[in-house]
Amino acid sequence: MPPSFGDITQRVLPREAPLNCHLIERYIRDVPDFPKPGILFKDITPLLSSAEGLKETIDALQALVSPDDYDLVCGVESRGFIFGTALALAVGKGFVPIRKPGKLPWKTASESYELEYGTDTLEIHTDAAEQGKRMLMVDDLLATGGTMEAAIKLVRKIGGEPVASLFVIELDFLEGRKRLDAPTHSLLHVG
Repeated sequence: MPPSFGDITQRVLPREAPLNCHLIERYIRDVPDFPKPGILFKDITPLLSSAEGLKETIDALQALVSPDDYDLVCGVESRGFIFGTALALAVGKGFVPIRKPGKLPWKTASESYELEYGTDTLEIHTDAAEQGKRMLMVDDLLATGGTMEAAIKLVRKIGGEPVASLFVIELDFLEGRKRLDAPTHSLLHVG
């Protein structure tokens, strides 16, 4: 059963992307058997090194959720920093990083989550968002959904309100969006 989005779904509706996502897709390189045999890695490095591709990506992400619907952009380490910071700059919003443990210098809240082989943890500054601040969550890839699920819980833990999560690429066959209890939008979908 899909998660309930409550009144957020009524308020935050996706807008039409003003471009052809095939332009973005042509900058994504497939790397077979990385990081281990049987995995087809989606490498965004060529996208990042193309001014045209990066601009089109940020424009497309910007078009998915109205800037009026959120107060801050929140990016998950590390590639979420790239897209989240550029998006925040494009829409005139502040940026909040979610990092791996021990990387933030101030008081933090943490959230652990399950991986295929063990657990991992994310942290955020406890004062990163005033109570009720609306946060737009950003990362490069949605796979199983564990990382973004933890990031959403973490933002709620400090009093923020995750209004939506944005991804450049979504691996649909892993069904990661089923774990996210915030509206989810992706530019590119892979089988």
